[in-house]
Amino acid sequence: MPTPILQPHPGTVPGDHYLPATPATVLWGRLPCASDAPVLTVAPGETVTIDTISHEGILEDQGKDPAAWFARHGVPREQVLDDAVEIAGSLARDPGVDGPHVVTGPVRVAGARPGDLLRITVEELALRVPYGVISNRHGKGALPGELPRTPGTVSVFCPVAERDGRLVGTLPVTEGGPRVVEFPLAPFLGTMGVAVEGGDRPHSVPPGAHGGNIDIRLLTEGSVLYLPVQVDGALAYVGDPHFAQGDGEVALTALEGSLRATLRFDVVPRAEALAEFGDVLGPLVRADGYLVPTGMDPDLDEAMRRAVRASLALIQARWGLDEHLAYAYLSAATDFDVSQVVDVVCGVHARIREADFEGVAR
Repeated sequence: MPTPILQPHPGTVPGDHYLPATPATVLWGRLPCASDAPVLTVAPGETVTIDTISHEGILEDQGKDPAAWFARHGVPREQVLDDAVEIAGSLARDPGVDGPHVVTGPVRVAGARPGDLLRITVEELALRVPYGVISNRHGKGALPGELPRTPGTVSVFCPVAERDGRLVGTLPVTEGGPRVVEFPLAPFLGTMGVAVEGGDRPHSVPPGAHGGNIDIRLLTEGSVLYLPVQVDGALAYVGDPHFAQGDGEVALTALEGSLRATLRFDVVPRAEALAEFGDVLGPLVRADGYLVPTGMDPDLDEAMRRAVRASLALIQARWGLDEHLAYAYLSAATDFDVSQVVDVVCGVHARIREADFEGVAR
């Protein structure tokens, strides 16, 4: 096995705090709202090492028994996460009403107020197990009604292997054959969000201004996510861990697998946020030299339009370009990528190179 099994409650962790995934610290299928009590409170600038649980292997259509499900794929019990077994065995959700995702939190960040931005820096992402799962279930995905060919779920087990010092996912050409197809891993958290106002917990699938299931694969180690704070303390949460994903996530899930994430939480006061980015109305990413505004809507065309508008607003606020010049720049120099098309609300994100504006006085 190329990576150790990271069971809960380790001896040492890199963060200032450790937040395990337990029945008391997770929600399954729903996201936190203002009435949820925090499971941890941190000061701005502190880091938290958080255990996340993949929903693959614990869902009802897989038997809700991860030890048994993974055993059918050759995984011994000691390599199945104890917290996944505990959560599957002690928590319930309504598959017809709730989403599939397990989220850990919420974490209260002292001093965060509505109008501020919560800045989440991804310090470290460690694989907890050396395997993941890719699923196309119940006629969902980019080709509903066409795939899967038979009703139900097609779950593809995907071991991780080490090749020349790097980790790769492995697949066969035909079911049961040798695993000769390899693709690189780039772990990230598909769900990163803040609580919404009111007493109703949002469904875990559609993303929104609160973040949630945004599935932006740029959120790897070293990246930063900015989210507009909606309630006092922000009440942040994370989940839906991925080992790898292609933009679009067309089959419905990516390579899903549990991660141990170390994140730093900071608060950007509203005045500073306005001066830095303008009025941020939804998730904003900074990664690999890019600023990445987002657009979301059930209609992919409208999601694209919203991403373009968010990009125009960001460039005008940050660098002062005339609108028509900002529009021209986007057309000539910016890629607009489809984050995902399978989460009810589609996502589009733009990649604006910050280096292109080094000569502009802000």
